[in-house]
Amino acid sequence: MAESSFDIVSKIDRQEVDNALNQAAKEIATRFDFRNVDAGIRWTGESIEVQANSEERANAVLDVFKDKLVKRKISLKSIDAGEPKASGKLYKLTVGLKEGISQEDAKKIGKIIRDEGPKGVRAQIQGDELRVTSKKKDELQSVIALLKGKDLDVALQFTNYR
Repeated sequence: MAESSFDIVSKIDRQEVDNALNQAAKEIATRFDFRNVDAGIRWTGESIEVQANSEERANAVLDVFKDKLVKRKISLKSIDAGEPKASGKLYKLTVGLKEGISQEDAKKIGKIIRDEGPKGVRAQIQGDELRVTSKKKDELQSVIALLKGKDLDVALQFTNYR
């Protein structure tokens, strides 16, 4: 009997992030509480830069962006926001995007699958993702349910289910 498998990955849909960023920028441009505070949000290469004339306003801009990400079903675990830093008259903060599963997180997930998952399931690390295999599809579904129930530091997606 052939083995069934699926991949555990941590990827971000860049188009959805871009859409969320554009929506946040529009809202910031039109909201009354962001008038005359030089508030803005934009791409800077691979990361996102938030700026405003005070720490509180910069964090408020970040909150608007996070709200737009949640509405577009992007996990907040996949962003890495720094602290606002003074830069001249403005406060700027950089928001990084986290993709891929680090070796350390992959080992944690593999250990969870070995310790708490069904006996016939194997997990192997393949670069920045994990491949989980088993003879029974029901065991794979129980592994997915197990991992969804855990509070991990990584946004997980389950792909290539076959």
